[in-house]
Amino acid sequence: MGTGKTSLVLRFVKGQFFDNQEPTIGAAFFTQILSLSEATVKFDIWDTAGQERYHSLAPMYYRGAAAAVVVYDISSTDSFTRAKKWIQELKRQVNPNLVMALVGNKSDLDSKREVSNEEGGQCAQENGMFFIETSAKTAQNINDLFYEIGKLSM
Repeated sequence: MGTGKTSLVLRFVKGQFFDNQEPTIGAAFFTQILSLSEATVKFDIWDTAGQERYHSLAPMYYRGAAAAVVVYDISSTDSFTRAKKWIQELKRQVNPNLVMALVGNKSDLDSKREVSNEEGGQCAQENGMFFIETSAKTAQNINDLFYEIGKLSM
């Protein structure tokens, strides 16, 4: 909750960022087409709500997925702890060939950082994921995230 999942997706799909993005209720669906040098990839993206009361709905959206993006806020140790729980849940419930990314979002808040880049990278490595830090606000690494997912999903 509050990690910037919706902002990250809106930046990728529409090139938009809103300082006061409303929390997602349940889930929102987005689609985007990305041309890679090898192929064109269509992303059907389910942006699931982060609030605990919607947690039980999440499996409906990630079952059958080709990729999953787990997002935490680099300025919140609590969000990193919750991200690790999501990683364990995904590993228990989904296809072992699932492409999984761990994203440390809000890199524009580096002065308020609570989770080091090294901690994020180590967690991703231990769980067979790729890792990237992004900022939906500045658009830093947003396209790189989805290019990498597209390449790994082929």
